[in-house]
This record gives sequence, structure tokens and C-alpha cells, in this order.
Amino acid sequence: MSFMLRMSWLLASLFFASLSAQNQTTLLTPKPGPAPRLNGPLVYGCRPGHPFLYRVPTQGQRPIQFSADKLPATLHLDPHTGFITGTAPDRGSYQITLMAKNRYGKTKRPFKIVSGDTLALTPPMGWNHWYAHYDRITDKLIREAADSMIQNGMADVGYQFVNIDDCWMNAEKNRDPLRVGPLRDADGRMMSNQHFPDMKALTDYIHHKGLKAGIYSSPGPTTCAGFCGSYEHEAQDAKQFADWGFDFLKYDWCSYDQVVKQVRTIENLQKPYRQMGDLLRQQERDIVLNLCQYGMGNVWEWGAQVGGHSWRTAGDLGYELNRIFQVALKNAKHRVWSKPGSWNDPDYIQIGYIGNARTAGEPEPCPFTAEEQYAFMSLWSLMASPLFYSGDLNRMDALTLNVLCNPEVIEINQDPLGVCARVDSLSPETFLMVKEMADGSTAIGLCNSGEQPARITAAWPQCGLRGKKIVRDVWRHRDLGLFDASLTLAVPRHGVVLVRAWDVGKKRIL
Repeated sequence: MSFMLRMSWLLASLFFASLSAQNQTTLLTPKPGPAPRLNGPLVYGCRPGHPFLYRVPTQGQRPIQFSADKLPATLHLDPHTGFITGTAPDRGSYQITLMAKNRYGKTKRPFKIVSGDTLALTPPMGWNHWYAHYDRITDKLIREAADSMIQNGMADVGYQFVNIDDCWMNAEKNRDPLRVGPLRDADGRMMSNQHFPDMKALTDYIHHKGLKAGIYSSPGPTTCAGFCGSYEHEAQDAKQFADWGFDFLKYDWCSYDQVVKQVRTIENLQKPYRQMGDLLRQQERDIVLNLCQYGMGNVWEWGAQVGGHSWRTAGDLGYELNRIFQVALKNAKHRVWSKPGSWNDPDYIQIGYIGNARTAGEPEPCPFTAEEQYAFMSLWSLMASPLFYSGDLNRMDALTLNVLCNPEVIEINQDPLGVCARVDSLSPETFLMVKEMADGSTAIGLCNSGEQPARITAAWPQCGLRGKKIVRDVWRHRDLGLFDASLTLAVPRHGVVLVRAWDVGKKRIL
């Protein structure tokens, strides 16, 4: 090879290497270390006498040895799996210390079990199949989802629900003959279609991994996709879901308009949810109820009264993914109704590989830049929204996992105070989101919905703060230093910089 040819080859190699480096996504969340780190909520609600299952979310190299101090006598912690099982204790609060150790270190963390009337004391976290698999969902895909949540580390940072959405039942007609059949058996029990041969076996599989199972129905005669609904079989279905072993119900308005003849009075809007809420409370297991009726009748004002634990505040986000900032701002207007056991739900996290909501297509890469994906997770965490990922778990890349699995970001979402961040507008395209935390710290999102990068200042008086603060970049797990009266940072286009501020000298548990 001649000198000039070698030089041309070298220059071309350097150019393409530089281009590749420019296009390579920078992952913000550091990889977890080998020592154990206990994650998940600090408080957990259950109902006395019901079956209890909780997988202690823990990062670190396995094997890990688990133990607990002051665990109620009705519960047992498996030292090898970290699963707490048994029967929920008598009514009351139980302050426990969870401990984990491996060859690289040991750690401990407080954990309070509240046995009473309220479930979902922190926003539910998990996965829902809809925006990945639509009417292609099968028993096999649900089992694979449970496997993936264990293998990819999502369960180790607190994701616990594996939720089936629409299309698990029979329909009178469908493009897939295996989803067509009798809607109910001779005794009136709702029948699953041939893609779901044994629902109890499916929930047993999920529970065996320490995870929880969710299911879907509608108060109308049919679901949104035309499958069997619960109308006039509500009590039977509630018992069936409990007998099958489900821990979560998404109850979707759909064809209930036929029942009320499109007359959406408050009484009509509340009736089917009040009925199902009462029925679920009568079952002998804890079942979290998600009201999916798109914000009609200001559902955030009464959702908890009818037995709901979360409620959609708007339409399907899959149809307006280019508006996540606007959706977040709209959802945050209802912040006064957000509290433990009562969560405003702006719909699922849709990053990674997702289907096209308009065509129910096969999963493909989402339309977001990396900065937009981090912003998505930041906004939902600041709002104390339920965190349900709805992408293809079989096609997870490093960026998707990096966005979903940052324990310090999730800690902001799971804070036991249960506050949705308040919004302070700075300009037409920039704003702050400020969230008070139970430990006295403050989480702040510096948000830029504009088309150009921006420098944003969070002044302490705007954030309800005063005095010197230690500020930490929670995405990068890096302290930024001491700040006397304000913080100014560069925020990318369609981006959110998420920080947390503590008083100087305040003990921090990270």
C-alpha cells in the first residue's frame, strides 16, 4: 500500500470513528456496583389477612443473603430470594429493617408495612403489554415478560407488576380464529382465549418469580378491541380475577357508553367503578384498581372515593407521543389529588421498541432522542405517576434500560410523601417542576420543551428553598456542589435536568 493510500485510509478511518463517536448515545445512569443496594418503596400497603408477596428490589452481584429485623410473625423472608411471603398482619404499622449482604459488602434500609384499608401507598410500577403487542398478546409473551423483568434488572429497582391488557378473552369475531369463541361458559364465567390456556398457571408462574400479575376488563359489554367485557357479570368476574390470582385490574370504559347511552353524568361515570371497587374489596386478596376512563368528569376528584388507586387523566398517550411535556403540564394541574393510594395516571412510559398506536403495528424504535427519553422518565417521576413501561421487553437496548432503571430517579417517584411536583413557568418553553420529599429534600426538574438548548435557573425562593444546599444530579449519581441561592444549568432541546437538593449537613441515604 502506497503512503498516500495509507494516509487516505487512515484519514477515512478517523473520520468514521469520529462520526460514530458523535452518534453514540451517552448513557447517564452509572452501572450498579457489585455490592448490594436495596431499592424500592420505603412504605408498603396491604389488607389484613390477605396473601402477601413482596420481592425486595436489590441490585448487586448474586448470591445475596437477605434478612429482616422486626418482621411480623405472619410473614417470612426467604434469605436466598429476598421474597417476603405469608399472610398480611393485623391492622397497624410495622417498622422493619431490611438487610442484604454479599461478598462485596452489606447494607440496610427501613421498610414500613401498613396493614389497613389502603393499597398502592406509592405509585405502582410494572409493565403492560399494550403498546408492544396489542392483539398479538399470548401466554408465552407474558411469561417471557416476567422472565425479562428479572433478567434485565427492572425487578431489582422496583418494577413488580406484569400486566395483561386487552385481547386475552374471547371475541365473537376477530382476525385471529384462536381469539374467537364463547364469551362465557355455561355457568357465566368469562373465558380466556386459546392463547391463554390456563390463567391460574400463568399467575402462579409470575408469582413464583416474586412478581405480581395484572389483568384487564371493561364495565361495558365488550372491551375497546371487541372482546368480552364484564357488564352484568361484575361480581362473577371480580371473584374470577381473584381466584385466578391477579393483583391488579385495569378497568377500561370502552363500550359502557352503550349502557348509559352516551349520557356521561357524574353518577353514570362513577357507577361502574364504584361497583367494581366495592367488589374487589370483598375479595380475599389485594387487587389494585386502575380506572381507565380518560379523565372524564374530573375523575381525579372522585377516583379514590369509588375504590380506585390510580386513574387516567387524559386519552391514550400513544396517539400524542410528541406532546409529553404538554401532557405532563396538564397532568400536574391535578397535583392536589395526588397522595398515597391515589395517583394521577398520564399513561405508560413508551420508549425503546413500541408499536404504532394508530395501526397496532409490530414494535419498532420509538421516535424519541435519548434526551427526550430521559425527559419522559424524569417528568413521570416528578409527577408521582404510576411507572408502567409498555414496550417490547424482548428487544431492550442499553439506552432503554438506562432510562428505566436508575434507582435515584425512581426514588423520587416512590417517595412516601406522595406529592406531585408543582410547576413554575419561566418562559413559554421552559419551566421548573419542584417536588417536596419525605426526608426534607427537594427534587427539581429544569425543563426545556423548546427546539433549542437553554440555560435554566432554579432560584431558591421559586423552589421554596433558602440557605446553602447540596445539589445532586440524580441521573448521573454525581454531586454538583454547594449552591447558596440558585442553580443554573444547560438543558438540552426537549430535555429535563433532574436534581435533588438537601440542607447542608443533612444525612442522606443514597
